[in-house]
Amino acid sequence: MTVEGWITLAAIVGVLIVLIRGLLPPSAAMFSAMVALLATRVLEPEEAFAGFSNAAPITVAALYVLARAVQKSGALTPAVRNILGDGAKPGRSLARLVVPTSIASGFFNNTPIVAMLVPQIERWADRHGRSPSRYLMPLSFAAILGGTLTLMGTATNIVVSGLLQASGEDPIGFFEVTKLGLPIAIVGLVLIIGLVPRLLPDRRSARSEVEDEVRQFTIDMVVDKSGVMDGTTVESAGLRNLAGVFLASIERDGEEIAPVGPTTILHGDDRLRFVGKADLVVDLRTMAGISSSELAATAPPDTNRPGYFEAVVGAASPLVGHTLRETGFRGRYQAVVLAIHRAGQRIDAKLGEVPLRVGDTLLLLSDPEFKDRWNDRNDFLLISGTGDAPAASLTNLIAVGMVTFGIVVSAATGTVPLVTAALVGAALLIATGVLTPGEAKDAVNIDVVVTIAAAFGLANALLVSGLADTAADGLVFAFGGLGNRGVLLGIVLATILATETITNNAAALLIYPIAISAAASAGLDQRGIAIAVAITASASFLTPIGYQTNTMVYGPGGYRFSDYLRLGLPITLSVVAITVGLVPILWPL
Repeated sequence: MTVEGWITLAAIVGVLIVLIRGLLPPSAAMFSAMVALLATRVLEPEEAFAGFSNAAPITVAALYVLARAVQKSGALTPAVRNILGDGAKPGRSLARLVVPTSIASGFFNNTPIVAMLVPQIERWADRHGRSPSRYLMPLSFAAILGGTLTLMGTATNIVVSGLLQASGEDPIGFFEVTKLGLPIAIVGLVLIIGLVPRLLPDRRSARSEVEDEVRQFTIDMVVDKSGVMDGTTVESAGLRNLAGVFLASIERDGEEIAPVGPTTILHGDDRLRFVGKADLVVDLRTMAGISSSELAATAPPDTNRPGYFEAVVGAASPLVGHTLRETGFRGRYQAVVLAIHRAGQRIDAKLGEVPLRVGDTLLLLSDPEFKDRWNDRNDFLLISGTGDAPAASLTNLIAVGMVTFGIVVSAATGTVPLVTAALVGAALLIATGVLTPGEAKDAVNIDVVVTIAAAFGLANALLVSGLADTAADGLVFAFGGLGNRGVLLGIVLATILATETITNNAAALLIYPIAISAAASAGLDQRGIAIAVAITASASFLTPIGYQTNTMVYGPGGYRFSDYLRLGLPITLSVVAITVGLVPILWPL
């Protein structure tokens, strides 16, 4: 292998280590590796920055704007109530959820679809006495399967189409991936509907845990100096027999008084620790003579009644690897972390000293504007509040529907390229007032766009350095004894392994040049191999960290890591079998 090949290998290994350990956001890792390859002369500037002039990241950015418009319009909010029904037949409710979700995900980005539906499903499950764990993972899996139905269904399809176009081939047609994606989606949905009742146990979500008597919130209140409680006993102050809430301890001059008796005298500046249900704890703020020590530094005096939020930490969050104290969480986010849930369990430790991980669910107390402030930022992958969902706007619904229809028809008929249709659609959504320019800007996930653009440079490095040919020779040697389908099997397995450990877009970009080289050596159709990489790069069903919608439902569903493997393994095996079986037939050499 050449010197350039070894340098490229070192850069790729470095990226993998950084992404797997969560040391940097994907965009920073990919861009740093690209710059390193540029500095070492492995890549020329036009090769390193090829992704920034490619249509793929621009198309993805425009489709993020469309997805944000769908989310703002509230298009799917009333649909959930009608689709799920009364919950009398859980299997039917599940089927009525996953099938429309898959169809919708074929035309809209699946991340906002899941973000919109998670809180709605949680509320529905609470009202009907159902465990949300029976619905949230299937929701994520159905959205992933739906992304395989069309070119615009997922960013990986668009990325691979951009790679094909960059190599001089025709881009992927709008419904070209449907030939492989539709059978995969149908079989996957059948497995979900049939296996969920048998394989997925009932789990308590993070929200339901804290509303249960066993899983309790705590909040500190301070006795106002010269207030009505200063100098009175606990009993006479009305703090003895609160429904659902009890006074656990008193901190006075650095010393803790516990347990607290009914005759204990309250002093000004005493810190009172209450424990109980979320909705009852917050009612303490209405009592005269005490004030919340937690919210004093986080909200202005005229803030409305605070609310509870679930916030899921994503892979690109600056919180990953840091403690709440290190990040200055309370001052930075104007919110108080009341509990941290990880892998279905509430962490029993000093919250300020717990390093946060991808998938952690933070249970927050903040003002009602918290979600609006942070909803379109990378800090949290999902923010779910306890209030009612906003009402759907008929005007916005019509505008979004017409724009989406126009994009699909234009791209599907080949009238204009998808990138053009998506950009025109995004401009129309702003022009018609569905989104403000600021909302459109905030809707674009810059981390994903930069990751895609920078990863094009790494893909080029694999080709020009000869590393792709070397890796392809090894793959053909390992699987070539099984024939052409054996080589395809090796490509599929490598893609799935990559997408479960790093981002799906990065996996597609890094595996693509190796797969194309292997296809040329084994005599497989390169276009079919490219589409196989696109489809399997999105087939992340084995872990909660391989795909961001899986991470989004991890905490709200109360799942454990093994739950994904339990349901995801049969679906993954079906994806492998269908891909290996159909690609040589659908795209013969």
